[in-house]
Amino acid sequence: MRTVTALATAALLLGCASAPAASQDADDGGRVLVFSKTAGFRHDSIPAGVAAVRELGESAGLTVDATEDARAFTPAGLRRYDAVVFLSTTGDVLDAAQQRAFEDYVRHGGGWVGVHAAADTEYDWAFYGGLAGAYFQSHPAIQPATVRVEDRAHPATAGLGPTWQRTDEWYNYRSNPRERAHVLASLDETSYSGGTMNGDHPIAWCQEYRGGRAFYTGGGHTQESYADPAFRRHLLGGIRYAIGAAQADCRPETGYTALFDGGSLDGWRQAGPGSFTLSDDGTLTSTGGMGLLWYAGRGFGSYSLKLDWKTAGDDNSGVFVGFPPSDDPWSAVDHGYEVQIDATDVPEKTTGSVYGFRSADLKKRDRALNPPGEWNTYEIRVEGERLRIWLNGVKINDFTNTDPARSLTDGHIGLQNHGAGDEVSFRNVRIKELPVRGR
Repeated sequence: MRTVTALATAALLLGCASAPAASQDADDGGRVLVFSKTAGFRHDSIPAGVAAVRELGESAGLTVDATEDARAFTPAGLRRYDAVVFLSTTGDVLDAAQQRAFEDYVRHGGGWVGVHAAADTEYDWAFYGGLAGAYFQSHPAIQPATVRVEDRAHPATAGLGPTWQRTDEWYNYRSNPRERAHVLASLDETSYSGGTMNGDHPIAWCQEYRGGRAFYTGGGHTQESYADPAFRRHLLGGIRYAIGAAQADCRPETGYTALFDGGSLDGWRQAGPGSFTLSDDGTLTSTGGMGLLWYAGRGFGSYSLKLDWKTAGDDNSGVFVGFPPSDDPWSAVDHGYEVQIDATDVPEKTTGSVYGFRSADLKKRDRALNPPGEWNTYEIRVEGERLRIWLNGVKINDFTNTDPARSLTDGHIGLQNHGAGDEVSFRNVRIKELPVRGR
């Protein structure tokens, strides 16, 4: 989270806002500015949106200020905030000096949250266009639609199921942000009328941008959105990501194939004692052990493996790679490598380590790690004998195998159920095969 300095100054003009929240500073110092100036169409849901963000901030221990006065966009004024929420802004809302102040704010780690018509804002400001990810093009009538939740680890979408049924005004965008940002949710264009994005229709996304963090959601046109508990959780999760209170992998992601998508376990086998339970929301949770749920469908040699995981407390598990096919879980221990999940063990046996061989960079790991009860994302990249590990988008380990008995060039992957009392959950296991070097 950015360092917040409490500036008792009257220079920050809070326009139509009520009294500044400085007298109600949150315990953790997090502070958010809601900006809702409009120079074009004005949404009648803006007051409900401002009220909702205030309520969400209070529940999350954040201070929330609100303004429609662009004179708040000065270096000193913006320095007070961990994130700025553009709540259905429209048109050109900042002058050149205010734009420069905001660019500098983002480059120094400031967060941005865009809600609905934030994509209908500042069309001639290239920095803002990159920050937002895509500009508004058109929309059909307000109607129900099915939202496909693509990332269920991000705090904005972790509380949702694989699909989300809701009614809103669904924007079409001038470009697809998928190559530039990480798509969290998209619209099923067959579930409503008026979609124009050829079946790939992102509606919420996140990214790290020019030093800062950005989250956008296309929802929020209707007043009813801000009374909907699911949408409120979605919005709060985006704010928590933007201010740095929750970590997530927001790098663009394309080309992955699901090995486990929350439904069928075809191709997977349990080796050894214990098991995994599959809940209705598509989450696998370890039970007993020590065993291994391994993907027997085929082995892999050069790949990026991504998966989401969370612990309930001080729990133990791991992701095994590079082991030969076997229904003996100890074969994976003896012939493969384990990327560990365990909060409190010694460095070479704790979260992010290549178990027993190489510790993670603990400072980077600690900054990237979400606490028990919240989801994390691993990327485990195997290329030749090199094994690299990313946690929530941050590279924390880089290991090269030199043992012929543990070659990484061909092998299987598996999820460990460590033993009684260890409760670790997994979601969304996906893989992308990479070119083999020298070919």
